[in-house]
Amino acid sequence: MGTVGILDIEMGNLRSLCNAIDSLGVDSRVAREPSVLAEVSRVLIPGVGSYRAAMGNLTRLGFVDPLRRFAAAGKPVLGICLGMQVLSTRGEEGGAVPGLALIPGDVVLMEPDSLRLPHVGWNSVSFRSPHPVLEGIRDGKDFYFVHSYEFRCAPEHSYAETSYGRPFSSIVGVGNVLGVQFHPEKSQRNGLQLLENFCRWDGGC
Repeated sequence: MGTVGILDIEMGNLRSLCNAIDSLGVDSRVAREPSVLAEVSRVLIPGVGSYRAAMGNLTRLGFVDPLRRFAAAGKPVLGICLGMQVLSTRGEEGGAVPGLALIPGDVVLMEPDSLRLPHVGWNSVSFRSPHPVLEGIRDGKDFYFVHSYEFRCAPEHSYAETSYGRPFSSIVGVGNVLGVQFHPEKSQRNGLQLLENFCRWDGGC
């Protein structure tokens, strides 16, 4: 299973995610500098806040190129909420800014018809394609969401959808890189199952 690196990008609920990983009995390290990436087998990117600020922190802390090399080496990467969004090509929150470009797509403001933003609370996740990280989780189960922006990508990169006024991609991925818009660390048994699956995943699909 190896050691899981949990990025500290100085914005997000790092403690909740660390507690969830610890509850699974998995070794983890908080990565506050890029050198830690050489000592872990997989990486979790959490985040709560704005896209522009997150990319600014990733750049300032020196994580952008090391993360790209880590993913290019075939090692598993999972982005959570804002951590999922920065995997994209570009984000529009706070003005257009380039992302990590690990999954093709843009992060844009949601258009939920008459529903208010942010989208907060429990909502069901409908699987579009099978994935090793989803094993043992029933289709249509609820996960906890907090966001106002969505990841728009080609259908082949969308593994699951959720509806909030209209459907949006709630799980996206390419190869060994996966992102979930919800918070598995706040999603009880199903969320812990997803995190455990990730910790066992070898990056193959």
